[in-house]
Amino acid sequence: MTATGTFGLSTEARNLQWLLGNLVEEVPGVRSVAVVSSDGLMLLSSDPEAQQDAPAAGEADGAARARGPRGSSADLATIVSGIGSLTVGAARLMDGGGVKQTMVAMDEGSVFVMSISDGSLLGVHATPDCDMSVVAYHMALFVGRAGHVLTPEVRSELRKSLEGPR
Repeated sequence: MTATGTFGLSTEARNLQWLLGNLVEEVPGVRSVAVVSSDGLMLLSSDPEAQQDAPAAGEADGAARARGPRGSSADLATIVSGIGSLTVGAARLMDGGGVKQTMVAMDEGSVFVMSISDGSLLGVHATPDCDMSVVAYHMALFVGRAGHVLTPEVRSELRKSLEGPR
């Protein structure tokens, strides 16, 4: 997890970190995950660097490809925030109501964005061969469990935990 650890965090914040970790570890094809606040700040993120260290099956050590977005875990948060903003604007122009989920399928992977609550978003970067319905199902489970817990106090606590000691 990208955070300063669980020491000193509330039970709710630790539970959200645990739920996010389970999403990455237990859902086949999930590369990295980010939770972004309505103002575009990362609240929680998996750590793609840990996945980049190990080569995929059949790849030589030097030929391992990056599993998460290039750069840092903040890249996925930026992408999720941008996609979320774009789709909300599109829905407004089309009188489509609220955006529940967005999926972008690419040659080398997929990005899923799902609304959590109060404008917060859950973003998942997955492999191109993932079972999209399984990923979406587990994202919906996360949203159902996290939505009521992601209060303004918990969001503030998570942001501070990512900033680290000052």
